[in-house]
Amino acid sequence: MTVRIFALHSAEASLVLERTQYGVPLWRHFGARLDPSGLPSLATTRGPATFSLDDDVPFSTAPPAGLGWFGPPAVELSSGGIALTPVFTVKDLAATATELTLQLEDVLLRVRLEQRICVDPGGAFVFDAVLTNDGDTPVMVDWLASTLLPLPGSIGQLISWRGRHNAELVECVEALPEQRWVRAARRGIPGHGGPPCVIAADTASRHTGLAIGLQLAWSGDTRLAVERNDEGFWTLAAGAALLPGEIVLAPGDRYAAPTALVAVSSSGRNGVSAQQHQAVRGRMTWPGGLMRPRPVHLNSWEACYFDHDSGRMTALVEAAAAIGIERFVLDDGWFRGRRNDRAGLGDWTPDPEKYPAGLKPLADHVNALGMEFGLWVEPEMVNPDSDLCRAHPDWALALPGRQHPTGRHQLLLDLRRADVRDHVFTALDTLLRDLPIAYLKWDHNRDLAPAGGSAQVQGTYDVLARLRAAHPAVEIESCAGGGGRCDAGIAAFTHRFWASDNIDAVSRATMQRGFLAFLPPEMLGAHVGATPAHATGRRQSLGFRAAVALPGHFGVELDPRTLDDRDRTELIEWIGFYKTWRGVLHGGQVWLGDGADGLSWQAQGRAGEFLLFVTRAMPAQDRRPQLLPLPFMRGARDCDVMLLRIAGIAPTTCPPLFEAMRATPQRFTASWLTEAGLPLPPMHAESVGIFHIRVAV
Repeated sequence: MTVRIFALHSAEASLVLERTQYGVPLWRHFGARLDPSGLPSLATTRGPATFSLDDDVPFSTAPPAGLGWFGPPAVELSSGGIALTPVFTVKDLAATATELTLQLEDVLLRVRLEQRICVDPGGAFVFDAVLTNDGDTPVMVDWLASTLLPLPGSIGQLISWRGRHNAELVECVEALPEQRWVRAARRGIPGHGGPPCVIAADTASRHTGLAIGLQLAWSGDTRLAVERNDEGFWTLAAGAALLPGEIVLAPGDRYAAPTALVAVSSSGRNGVSAQQHQAVRGRMTWPGGLMRPRPVHLNSWEACYFDHDSGRMTALVEAAAAIGIERFVLDDGWFRGRRNDRAGLGDWTPDPEKYPAGLKPLADHVNALGMEFGLWVEPEMVNPDSDLCRAHPDWALALPGRQHPTGRHQLLLDLRRADVRDHVFTALDTLLRDLPIAYLKWDHNRDLAPAGGSAQVQGTYDVLARLRAAHPAVEIESCAGGGGRCDAGIAAFTHRFWASDNIDAVSRATMQRGFLAFLPPEMLGAHVGATPAHATGRRQSLGFRAAVALPGHFGVELDPRTLDDRDRTELIEWIGFYKTWRGVLHGGQVWLGDGADGLSWQAQGRAGEFLLFVTRAMPAQDRRPQLLPLPFMRGARDCDVMLLRIAGIAPTTCPPLFEAMRATPQRFTASWLTEAGLPLPPMHAESVGIFHIRVAV
C-alpha cells in the first residue's frame, strides 16, 4: 500500500498524518520535530489485538465514534432526539508547507466537516473545525471538537489553573489520568481559573523537556479533556461546551468551533508560553496597526469607589498628572442613579448631580493636562433599578417561567437579540462620539445564569467588533470581576486584561505568573495599590508593590494625595522607571523560573537585552543566597549585568560586588550564568531585585 504522508513543521515540532486509500487521515505523530521520510504505513505496524473488531480502526482526525473507535468523539450529532453516527470520508485535501485543509463528508447523513490546521508564524499550531449541514433536514450539534489530538508517550503531567474572585490562577500539577481528566467552564465566561487552557508535559520543567500547551480562543463555556484508552495512549480534546439543543443546523447552516491554539516546544513550559504569546499577539489589532508604549494608568476605583463628583475627580486628575500618569480612567459611579451597585447599570448618561455639566469638562481637563481619558462601562449588564430595565424588562437574559437570578444586584442583557445589541452599541457609540474617550474599561461583574450559550458570547463579540470598526483608535480592557474573562477569544477585540481585583503584591506575584503562561505581558493590567491592600488587608512597601506591577501594563490604583512625601516621591520614580524600561518589557519573550530557598524569577526582553526580576516573597531560610542559574542565557555570548534596584526593604549592607554592580555593568560568561548562576545580594521578605542583562556585542 502506498503511504501518503502529510506533515506540518514548526521550528520545534512536527504534525504528521497518514492518508490511506479509504477514510480520514490517521494520526502518526504530534510532538517534537522529526523527519517522517520513509515512514512505513500504520497498517504494517499494528498487529491483531485481543477482543477487537476484525477491521482495525486507528485514531484519525475525525474517528468513527460508535463504529470501532471507542475513544472520545470529534463530532456528536443528533436528530429528533436520536443520536446520529457520523462516518467521514475525504472529499478533498489541500496541503502547503504551513497549512493543511481537510474536507470530510458523511454521504449518508449529508454533513460536511472542514478541519484546517496551520502553523502560526510564532510556532503554534492553529486548529479550526467547521461543520455544515448539506442535507434536507435539521441536525443538532451536541459536540464539535476544535481539535482532538494524540499526546506523545513521554507526557506524564498536566498543568492547569483554577481560581475564584480575588484568588485567580492557582496552579495545579497532576499526573496524567488513568481514565479521564476534564477541565470544564459552565459560568458563561472562562472564569477566574484563567483562559481555557492546559499544558501537558513530560516533566514540570519550565526550561527543558517536551511540553504541549492548548488554549481555546473562546470566551464562553468550554470543555478540555484528557483520556487514556486501552491501547495505552492519551488523547487531548477541546471545544465549546454546548447547551442541549443550542446548535441546530438547518439545511445549509454551518457551525464553527472555537479556534484552538496549540504550542509544542522542546524547551519546556517557557517555550510553550513564547508560542502562545505570539499566537495571541497575532490575533490582536492595535490602533494604527502597531502597539505603542503602554501608557501608565491611574484608575479611580480604589481611590474613591462610588463616592465621587466633578470636584473630587478634578482634584484626582490633577494629582495624577503631577506624578506622571499618562491615562486617567474614570471607573464605576459616574452615570445616572449610581450611588452604589444596586442601581443605574444600563443608563449610560452622566449623573446630573455628580456631573452637572456632564463628563466633557472633566475629559477635556484630563486631555489639557497631557493625559488620555478612559471610562468604565459594563455594557452587558442592567440593574433592575434602572430606566432601561423598566422600559424593557424583556431584554434581560432569562428562562421562560423561571426566576431572574441577580448577581451584584444586576441582570444580564440578552445579547442574542439584535435589538439589544443595537441598543448597547448605540449607547456606547454615543459616548465615544460625544467625549474624547481613548479607552474603555469593559467590565462584566457576574457569572451568567442562565448562560445564554454560544449566541450570548457571539453577541458580545459582535458589539465589540462594531465598536472597534466605528472607533478604531479606542483601546478596550477586558475585566470580569478581575480575571474572569482573560482569553485569546476576546483578545481579538481588546488590548488589556485586568487579571484580578486583588492587587495585594504577594497575591499578584503568583497570579501574574499564571497569566503569563498563555497571555503576553503587555496585556497584563498590573497596578500599584494602596496599603493596606483592600482585598487582603496586608501591608507592603511601595517599592515591593511597584516592582511586582512593573513587568505588566503598569498602573496606579490609589489616590496620590493620600501618600506622604516620601512615598509620593518614590512612586514618581517608579513611574519614570517603568517608562524607561517598558520597551524592553513588552512585545518580547518571557521566561519564568524558580530559584533556591523560595525565590522566584522572571526575565523579559528580546534581542540580547533583558530585565530580570528576582522575587523573595517569604523570609530566607538559608544563611546566604545561592547562585541563580538562568537557563534562558544558554548559547549567548558574554553578558553585562547591572543591579538596577532592590525594591522593598533593602538590605542594610550589600557585598562589594553588588555595590559595584549598581554603578557599572559586571561581565559574566553566558555559560556561567546558565550553569552556575548569577550571584544574588541578600534580600528581605517582600523584596524584588531588578537586574539589567545585555549580551555583549
